[in-house]
This record gives sequence, structure tokens and C-alpha cells, in this order.
Amino acid sequence: MLKDTPIPYEIVREKIKETDIPEIGSARIREIVKLVNDIEEATGLKYIRMEMGVPGLEPVAVATEAEIEALKRGVASKYANIEGVPELKKEISRFCKLFLDIQISPRCCLPTVGSMQGSMAAFMVANRNDHLKEGTLFIDPGFPVHKQQCRVLGHDYRTFDVYNYRGKKLKDKMEEYLKTGMVSSILYSNPNNPSWICFNEEELGIIGDLATKYDAVVIEDLAYIGMDFRKDISVPGQPPFQATVAKYTDNYLLLISCSKTFSYAGQRIGMMIISEKLFHRKYPDLLRYYASDMFGNAMIFGALYALSAGTSHSAQFGIAAILKAANDGKLNIVNEVREYGERARIMKKLFKKYGFSIVYDTDVDMPIADGFFFTISYPGFTGPELVERLLYYGISAVSLLITESEKTEGLRICVSQVSRDQFGLLESRLQAFREHHS
Repeated sequence: MLKDTPIPYEIVREKIKETDIPEIGSARIREIVKLVNDIEEATGLKYIRMEMGVPGLEPVAVATEAEIEALKRGVASKYANIEGVPELKKEISRFCKLFLDIQISPRCCLPTVGSMQGSMAAFMVANRNDHLKEGTLFIDPGFPVHKQQCRVLGHDYRTFDVYNYRGKKLKDKMEEYLKTGMVSSILYSNPNNPSWICFNEEELGIIGDLATKYDAVVIEDLAYIGMDFRKDISVPGQPPFQATVAKYTDNYLLLISCSKTFSYAGQRIGMMIISEKLFHRKYPDLLRYYASDMFGNAMIFGALYALSAGTSHSAQFGIAAILKAANDGKLNIVNEVREYGERARIMKKLFKKYGFSIVYDTDVDMPIADGFFFTISYPGFTGPELVERLLYYGISAVSLLITESEKTEGLRICVSQVSRDQFGLLESRLQAFREHHS
């Protein structure tokens, strides 16, 4: 390897050795974050940071103002109810009707400490409702920490890369796993992290029908709700709506993050929406762990109570204000985040200009959308090799290997931390990489 790289070769090599990670290219997201932080501190040089999905836009002002007002009212000294403040529950219910076209009572709408807590709680209840079942079917590629949560809980899981099983092919592939009778829950993200594929109505119908047939709970991760910019869901109460499996089964639980679409990551708040039927359904096997056999009560007073005894009081008022503004047609939630799509469009062109390819390049029969993530590869490199090599060029990303992708040559690129004034620097570093690896 040539040593005249944009980031001093010896420093990068030394910092990689200090991690004591056998193959740094296969490291987890937070491990790459720490490594790059250490290199930046040692060199004084800034990276093009694409390894972590940190929101790169300012929070919606209406939320900040509402939270400040709530703090002034003294809510910080009071515990919030575990099931959420009434103002927020009401607006979540309205949001579901106006932007997803589904009818959900406020009772079934819960705040969580980010979607991460939501998924942990979902596994704690959905994967314990039948002692004959083992765990989750992940429709991958996906967010690595979800599988870590299953491992921490001692739950088994199954997984497959969906890229070659789009459309009607999805049914037979899912049934390979579901007909074993061992699957208690099904999880996927839509749009997908990391590939940015988006399930269409046919595919969501297949997932919903199979969830009903095999009595599995669908955990639909809507972390990037509204961010498939090919269709505009921003007008409340008017189609198109956010696509969701909730149209096709009663066995669903939705997780909506406030980190990306609402740029409110630092307050660690998300939303869980449980179908009316599932919320009230009774599972005798839940009594092995919880005081109630009703799914909703086990979730609130069992799992969520044990995990955190509630979500930040003031943050709930902040998100309630965002949702109310969106529900009332005073805030366009999609316009707030369109910048991510524009960054992705420009960055894809730069990568392709210097010899990189888009790995997950199509969405069934159309080009992949421009959004929060995209995926790349470079001839002659595996994903882990490419992660490590790009570190010397001041570019950080993570391997698709950690997302259970079969595309082991690829990397996940997150656009959120790359500002437009860094595009010139990104191009110069890609050009240097190309010159050294043509």
C-alpha cells in the first residue's frame, strides 16, 4: 500500500493496532466511531464521516420551544406516566390516521426511549408470548443492534438477505422459516437501513398475510418514515400515505423514530404503535414473565416499566408539538429532511465518478431512491478490506457484513454527517484513492 495518503499512514496504522480488533474492517459502528475520533484527535485532520446514522440537520424549532416551555412548567421534577402524556398519545393517534391512514386509539400509542428501547421491549413481549417459539425472523440487511438485543435477551433468530427475493418471491422465502413454527416475530425497516430498498404494497401484503397465517408479530421499523422521497406523504389526510404492513394484518407493532425525520435524536424519544387487536390480545404464556397476560399491559407495565419506567417528560411535549403541527398542516415533515436525498444524489455521483459501484442499486424494477443511506463497493476489495483502506484516505464507513447482507463486498454510506461544504474534500480524497488503486 502506498504511504502518501491524505491521513498520515503510520498514525492510522498505529491507532488501528490500539483497538485490538483483529479485523478493523469488520468492526461495529460504535467501534469505528471511536477509532476515527482517536485518529482525528491525533492528526488534527477531519474525516468524511459516513459510519453512523447521526442526524445532520437542526431540530424542528416547534419541538425545542415546546420542550423549553414544559421545563419551565416544572415537568422535570415529575415522573411521566409510563404509557405517555395524554397530549402526545392523542397526537400519535392523529398522526397514524393522517399520515399512515390507520385508525389507532391513543391507548395503543406509547412513547419509548428512542426506537432502540422500543425494539428491545417488543422482543421482550412478542418473543415471549408462546413458549413453543424461539424468536425473530429478520428480513435483512438490517440494523446490527437489533440482533445484539436478541442475543442479550437469549432469543434465537433467523435471517435472510431480501435482495433476491423481492415481489412474489418473498412469500416462498419467508415461508421457509415461518412454517417451522419457531418464529414469534418478524422485523424489517422500511425504508431499509442500510440498503434503502422500500417494500411495495404487494410485499407488505405478503408479510401481513404470512404474519396472520403463522401468528407472528410484525415489528415494522419506520425509523425513516416519509423519507422515500419518490412519493410525498407530507399532506395530512391525503394520499399517498406512508406504506405500512398495518393495512394487511392485525399482528403488528410499529416503531417510529423521532431521530431522523424529526431531527430529535439527542432527546432519545420514539413511538410505539400497537394494533388494537394485538394490544388487547391475551397470551397465557406472558404470565411466565409479567403480571398480565394482555399484550398491551405486559408491554407497558412489564417491559417498558422494567427498562426505564417511562420516557423523558419534557421530550414528550416536544414531540407532541411536532406531531400537532404536522397533523394541523402547519409543518411539512418531508421538506424538513429532503436535504438528505439531495446529498445522497450528489455523493453517489462522486463515488461512481471515481470507480465505485452502488451495491443495492435497484428497488424491484426501479433505481434505488436517494435517501439517508446508500451502499458502495470497489473492484478487488471485500467490504472489510475497503473499510480499512478508506480510513487512510480520511473516509469512514461500515461494512455490509455486519448487517447480515450477502453483499460482502459492500459498505454502508450514511449521508447525514457530510455537509455540502465537504463535497470538494470528499472528491479530492476519492480521486487520491482512485489514483492509488486504479
